[in-house]
Amino acid sequence: MAGHSKWANIQFRKNSQDAKRGQLFTKLIREITVAARAGADPAANSRLRLAIDKALSANASKDTIERAIQRGSGGLDRDDYQEVRYEGYAPGGVAVMVDCLTNNRNRTVSEVRHCFTRCGGSLATDGAVAYLFRHMGILYYAPDVPEEALLEVALGVGATDMIVAGDGSREVLVQPEHLDAARQRLEAAGFPPAEVALAPYPLSRVAVNEEHAAIVERLLADLDQLDDVQAVYSNAELGLSVAG
Repeated sequence: MAGHSKWANIQFRKNSQDAKRGQLFTKLIREITVAARAGADPAANSRLRLAIDKALSANASKDTIERAIQRGSGGLDRDDYQEVRYEGYAPGGVAVMVDCLTNNRNRTVSEVRHCFTRCGGSLATDGAVAYLFRHMGILYYAPDVPEEALLEVALGVGATDMIVAGDGSREVLVQPEHLDAARQRLEAAGFPPAEVALAPYPLSRVAVNEEHAAIVERLLADLDQLDDVQAVYSNAELGLSVAG
């Protein structure tokens, strides 16, 4: 199945991390803290384990990670961050979901709304676009990974689909509860993923014409830059975007 490439997104984000490493680091540690609310044991908490992996890849120290886990699980003073999701539309009918961690909802919604308005989009009511996505476990692979061999192993570990983008990169989709087992078996078979996520995945993509492409790119990038924003998802079919 052909699809949108997130491989370019991953590379874009990694290449730009040095310029905004402080902001990235803060978001990663905040995600660990909130994920730890559901349990401090990474072996029993997939979200926490993924957050720790990302923080380690960004060179976060084990002591910093442990303190974040303790804050989230109640071992230290609890944080007051709340999880909030905003939904909206970008030009061209593109659906956008924005996941935030905030200690000030008024500030966050104001900043998110400003991004949408400035780029010709609009916020929508809760649930307005969420039905266009499904929560999935996603394993990302570079274009140079052998497609047929990867597909054979992926099917053997219970993958529901493998999306092949125009640049040859792949996204292996699994049910969220099977993500850990699928990752372990794929790694054991010689296919370690470049990145792993539990995230909303669009049921279909919206083709973006040349008129709207640049402004959609800008909206996704602007949202991603906000301090309170943890992740941005869209169903846009774009050559390169910072999120989605």
